[in-house]
Amino acid sequence: MMYFMKKETLVTTIGREPYKNSGVVNPPVYRASTILFHTLEEFENCESGDGIYPLVYGRSGTPSTRALEESLATLDGADHAIVTSSGQAALVVGLMGILSHGDHVLITDNVYGSIRKFCKYELARFGVEITFFDPMIDDITPLLKANTKMVYCEAPGSLTFEVQDIKKIAKAAHAHGAVVMVDNTWATPLYLCAKDVGADITVHSCTKYLSGHSDLVMGLVTCSKKYFPQLRRVFRNLGSSPGSEEVYLVARGLRTLPTRLKQHQETGIALAKWFEKRPEVAKVLHPAFASCPGHENWKRDFKGASGLFGVLLKPYPHKALAAMMDDMKLFGMGFSWGGYESLMIPFVPERTASKWKHDGICLRVNAGLEHIDDLIADLEAGFKRLNAAA
Repeated sequence: MMYFMKKETLVTTIGREPYKNSGVVNPPVYRASTILFHTLEEFENCESGDGIYPLVYGRSGTPSTRALEESLATLDGADHAIVTSSGQAALVVGLMGILSHGDHVLITDNVYGSIRKFCKYELARFGVEITFFDPMIDDITPLLKANTKMVYCEAPGSLTFEVQDIKKIAKAAHAHGAVVMVDNTWATPLYLCAKDVGADITVHSCTKYLSGHSDLVMGLVTCSKKYFPQLRRVFRNLGSSPGSEEVYLVARGLRTLPTRLKQHQETGIALAKWFEKRPEVAKVLHPAFASCPGHENWKRDFKGASGLFGVLLKPYPHKALAAMMDDMKLFGMGFSWGGYESLMIPFVPERTASKWKHDGICLRVNAGLEHIDDLIADLEAGFKRLNAAA
């Protein structure tokens, strides 16, 4: 019955069996390396059958891991889920699970920077051909080759926030026989079911909204039955399993995801509207705004917006930016996002297939859970320092 529940209800119920655990509401934490077998026959056949999913050693998972994976697969509308040691590890499992020597992959040009590096320094070294494509390209068909095995999308891009037409991209990719993988960290399963727009494999960084408290690093891959065996094999061979504490904390963070995400969205939109009115700002990059590239795709496919967006400032000297950033009180300057605290960092987009046209300062803003009035006061003081140092 629970599969027909709203996702806001699902996150409070999935992965919990209190009456199998003495009535304890939350699943217990299993800290394990060695797992014992009752008989020699059980030991000798522990990896029989599919040989992929059994509990045989701590690195292959524990009951805590399985409970979380089943929860996340249900939430993402997938057949299977694999939790990994980081979001980067999840992306690597997805790529290496599909691609082999001699294959070709199409990757969106607004891709997460660490994956661009992985492709450049690792995938290419193993003989995989890589082509980056303009995230707002009208048709990927001319870029598809006989050996194209995968098309990788990120919507919106985590720095520049273009919202790709994943449905159109997936239709062309599938007609060619290519697998579609989508990084859905920004929207989470609550605001986009990537499978519904054509994703065969969906990847999330649990470090961000799924955990929500900036106190762990973990990743997630979800997929259909068709791709699970090869993805699970790569995961096990890479040894990229998460720790037991991280598994517990993500399971706990899920329970408040709808409430947190609603507040992140509300604060993010309010801040973005405030930025739009500032004379220092050239443009705001927020998928929910009509001015953002791909806004129509967002409006068609997404059920909401998270708290991460971009702000393009007019040209200012570097010393002015430093004066602004160095004394922010509430907006921390650090990597990641999706936690309870607000963050703001400057960035320079790396592009090889499309041209980045803005010459001024680019800022990525993570709207946390602080009161909007206090965040605006902090930004007003920052802009005052920016102008004074210009």
